[in-house]
Amino acid sequence: MKLSREIKTGIIVIGGVLLFILGFSYLKSSPLFDDSKTLYAIYPHVQGLQTGTPVSINGLSVGTVNDIRRLDNKGNLVVTFSVNNEFSFSKNSTAELYDTGIIGGKGLQIIPVFDASSLAQSGDTLITLTRPGLTELAQQKLTPLFKKFESAVTDADSVLLNVNEVLDTKTKKDLQNAITGLSNLMVSLESSGAVLNRLLKSNEKKLDSSLTNFETLTSNFAKLSDSLNNAGLGRTLASLEGTVANLDKLMAKIEGGEGTMGALMNNKELYNNLNNASKELDLLLQDFRLNPKRYVNVSVFGKKQKDYALPENDPAEKNE
Repeated sequence: MKLSREIKTGIIVIGGVLLFILGFSYLKSSPLFDDSKTLYAIYPHVQGLQTGTPVSINGLSVGTVNDIRRLDNKGNLVVTFSVNNEFSFSKNSTAELYDTGIIGGKGLQIIPVFDASSLAQSGDTLITLTRPGLTELAQQKLTPLFKKFESAVTDADSVLLNVNEVLDTKTKKDLQNAITGLSNLMVSLESSGAVLNRLLKSNEKKLDSSLTNFETLTSNFAKLSDSLNNAGLGRTLASLEGTVANLDKLMAKIEGGEGTMGALMNNKELYNNLNNASKELDLLLQDFRLNPKRYVNVSVFGKKQKDYALPENDPAEKNE
């Protein structure tokens, strides 16, 4: 059967269209006859995710990323991806972006949730999550450390500047002299230590004897203490304590004016009377010494006694 030119041309055009559709679908990583559900996920930043990237569940590839487009003026991006219908999970499952390697590259995986909610259907938008990559984690941890290190370097530089300002030529010279003096002191101490060692070595026997005598003295003192304790020193001290307590009571009574002694110490009028009587007795004895004729008249052979004449500067007269 011979085909006309028009039929051949039509077959070629139809074949070309089919090839174009198949090639376009292959380039978009969306098979033409694939029975998959299309899902969406919204991210503020896709961090280098590319179309055609495999979508995995528990490490198993179950689909591909089909498209990434800008969603709104805030910079949010919507990721369109397909998942094989053989895998069923809740629409509360999470679409997570993660690093596929140390040197970079982003992958998309679904963290499936199996709950009482309805299953994810084509056209649903899943919850999104972005796992920090190794580079981001390192940057988060190392940035504060670098800031602290920079601050420490700045502080060290300030300290060195201050030290340079303090350590002028005179200060450096004084510091060198101080170090030299310290060195001389250490030499002197070493010499003194050597002398002390020789002294101890030469008097080792005497020191040993002194320590032995001290030990004997301590032992004797312990024995003396035991002897005093056995001799009733405790009872004597207790008796002395009672005596001191009675003496305190007696002194308290005297201070309170009880008894003759208390009245004598606390009665001012009695004290004044005794003081005056003492003065008058002193005057009487002094007058008797100076003028005995006032008090004793002795007549020998009937001789008349002369009248008493008060002497000049009589102390009794002054005290009257």
